[in-house]
Amino acid sequence: MSTLSLAVRDSSTMLRRNLLHARRYPSLTLNLLLTPIMLLLLFVYIFGDTMSTGISGGGTGRSAYIAYIVPGLLLMTIGSTVVGTAVSVSTDMTEGIIARFRTMAIHRGSVLVGHVVGSVLQSVASVVLVGAVGVAIGFRSTDATALEWLAAFALLALFALALTWIAVGMGMAGPNAEAASNNATPLIILPLISSAFVPVEAMPGWFQPIAEYQPFTPAIETLRGLLLGTEIGHNGWLAVAWCLGLTVLGYLWSKAAFDRDPK
Repeated sequence: MSTLSLAVRDSSTMLRRNLLHARRYPSLTLNLLLTPIMLLLLFVYIFGDTMSTGISGGGTGRSAYIAYIVPGLLLMTIGSTVVGTAVSVSTDMTEGIIARFRTMAIHRGSVLVGHVVGSVLQSVASVVLVGAVGVAIGFRSTDATALEWLAAFALLALFALALTWIAVGMGMAGPNAEAASNNATPLIILPLISSAFVPVEAMPGWFQPIAEYQPFTPAIETLRGLLLGTEIGHNGWLAVAWCLGLTVLGYLWSKAAFDRDPK
């Protein structure tokens, strides 16, 4: 069997393993998924009218805020979901299964590939679920073409891939599952201090650079532009640059950690 065939076969096996774990132990994924759903319902039904007035100048009701907030919550969903990946990777690294895999005749990189592909699939499924909740409470895309929908999906998948590799590195850096979960906390906090809930220009001047110069804000503004027809500007290439940079960084970090002796 060729090296490529071996890699594909073993990666598929590891992917099935991780999806089986997610199906047997869904509580972690569900708990992380509830965070963006609860925030969506909270901000729409409790703060929606007030927030919409502040953003649009009044008179449009909560429907305008639903349109504004859903793109940010979709990306926040990815950040929440990959926290489970960090925990899963750390569990594998600390409970001895990786040491056993090292003694087996399997492709070395298949363990990481299984985690990454499984996490991306879970992230996409979570985004679809949160998006369905958004549509159920009134979110509607404004004049988005099929090409813009395709670009939006590609951005979400690329963002999920980037954060997943970072989460894998965080999982390997943690001495246990609890530490890995704490390491991945910024992936939940960063969306809260981005343009997901209010425009950057509405924030205090000293805080605006924190919200602007991070990966979530350009990705949110790009997704918002694709779905709602707002101005994208330079946010499009910034979002892609952030995704590619985080993917490369996470891959190199994860590979270096995996190549070290097992804990």
